[in-house]
Amino acid sequence: MHLDILIGTAYILLIIFVCLRILYDIQSTTKTFAYLLVVVFMPVIGMVIYFAVGANYRKNKLYSKKIINDHHLLEEIREKIVHESEKSLDSGEHEVKSHKKLARMLMNDNSPLTGNNEVKLLLNGENKFPEVLQALKDAKHHIHMEYYIFEDDNIGNQVKEILVQKVAEGVKVRFIYDDFGSRSIRKKFVDDLNAAGVEAYPFYKILFIALSNRTNYRDHRKIIVIDGCTGFVGGINVSDRYINGIDKKQLFWRDTHVRIDGPGVYYLQYLFICDWNFCAGRKMPILPDYFCSTPSKHGKAIVQIAASGPDSDTPTIMFSLMETIGMAQDELLITSPYFIPGESILDALRVTALSGVKIKLLVPDVSDSALVNAAARSYYGEILDAGAEIYLYKKGFVHAKTMVADGQLAIIGTANMDHRSFELNFEVNSMIYDTKIAQQLRDAFYDDIKDAIKINPKTWAKRTLFKQLPEKLCRLLSPLL
Repeated sequence: MHLDILIGTAYILLIIFVCLRILYDIQSTTKTFAYLLVVVFMPVIGMVIYFAVGANYRKNKLYSKKIINDHHLLEEIREKIVHESEKSLDSGEHEVKSHKKLARMLMNDNSPLTGNNEVKLLLNGENKFPEVLQALKDAKHHIHMEYYIFEDDNIGNQVKEILVQKVAEGVKVRFIYDDFGSRSIRKKFVDDLNAAGVEAYPFYKILFIALSNRTNYRDHRKIIVIDGCTGFVGGINVSDRYINGIDKKQLFWRDTHVRIDGPGVYYLQYLFICDWNFCAGRKMPILPDYFCSTPSKHGKAIVQIAASGPDSDTPTIMFSLMETIGMAQDELLITSPYFIPGESILDALRVTALSGVKIKLLVPDVSDSALVNAAARSYYGEILDAGAEIYLYKKGFVHAKTMVADGQLAIIGTANMDHRSFELNFEVNSMIYDTKIAQQLRDAFYDDIKDAIKINPKTWAKRTLFKQLPEKLCRLLSPLL
C-alpha cells in the first residue's frame, strides 16, 4: 500500500516537474499550451514527445559553442560586411528603397546587402541540376556543399563522381549532410567520398535515429558555394524525385531554386563555414579566395541572405517574412508546401489583406503529411475572411518556398511557413531586390495556379463541423508538427 502511494506521488511530482520545465523552457504561449495538453492528458506519451522533440536546445552547450565560434568568424569579416551593405543601401535601386526597413533589419542581423549580382531562376530539378553539374565541373579552387537530403541515386552519384574528379584535380571539396535527411548515404556513400579525398561530415551526428532528439533540429539548408563567387540556394534537394520526366509514373514535383553569381554568395559562404566549423570540430582558415570580391559582369541584382536556426538570437527568417508581408502595397504571392503560420504570421497576413493588398497563397491540395494537411486547413478560413485567395495545387506536389512582393522583391529559399522552419531547423532564404527576377517568379506563380483550384470562401465557410473538427484538433498540436 505504502509502495503504491510512493509510486503515485513520484509520478505526480514527475508530471509537475515536466510541466514546470515546459513553462520555463518555452516562450511561445501556443506551443506551451500544446505540450502541457499532451503531458497532462497523455502523461507518459506526452513526456516522451516533449523530451524527444520539444525541449528547447537553444541554451544547449553544444549550440552555445557554435554561437561563440560563429561570432569570432563574424568579427573577422564584419568590416567588409558593413562596407558592402552601406554602399548598396545608399546607392540601391528602387526595389531596395521600397524595402529599406527590411534590408536594414537584415543588416542589423549581420547579413550584407550586396549589389551587382547575376541571378538565375531555376524551376524544378530538371533545370537546376544541369546548372549545378556544369558549375561543379568548372570549379577551380573549392566546392562547399551543404544539403538536408542527398540520396544515393542517379543524380546523387552524378554529383559524387564530379566531386571525386575535382579532388583529383586539386580542388578542395567539403560536404555537409544532414544525418537524418540524408540517412541513405550515411555508410558506404560517405565512406567512398572520404576515401577519395572529399571532406564529408554529418550535421550533428545521430547514433539512433528512432530515439534521437536531434532529428528535431535539422540542417534544412541547401547550399552550394563554388570558388566563393557562385552559389545555389532554394528548395531542391539532391534526389531523383525532384527531376520530372525521368519516370512517367512519378509524382510531378514543383520546386524552385536560384543561382547567384557575385558578392551575394558572401553570406552563404559565411553560413557554410560556421556550419563546417561546428560539424568538423575544427576551424576552417579564412582565405581571401573564399569570399567573392568582384561584382558580376552581367548582373545588377541586389541580394541579401536571411538565415536562422536554433542557434539564432532571433527568428530572423520569420521576422523577415513578417516585415515583407507588412510592407506589401499592392500584391503578395506566396507558395508554401507546409503552411502552419502561427499567430504572428497569420495576423500579419490578415492585416495586410484587410488593408487592400491582393494576397494569393498557393499550397498543395494534399500534403505528404495528413496531420500537417489538416492543421494547415484550419488556418484557411481566417485568411479567406480577410480577403486573401487560396489555391490548391493539383498537378503534383508543390514544394517551393517562395514569395513575391509588389513585383519587386523575390524570396526563394529553404524555409517553409511553419513553426519547424521558424524555430527548430537551420534554414536560409535569398532576398532578391530585382524587378526582373521578381517578375519571372511572378510569372511562374501565375503559371502554377493554372494547375490549381481556387478555394471558394463561401463554400469553405459552409463545411460541416464534423469536417472541421479534425482540423481544429490538429491545429492545437501544430507547434509540435
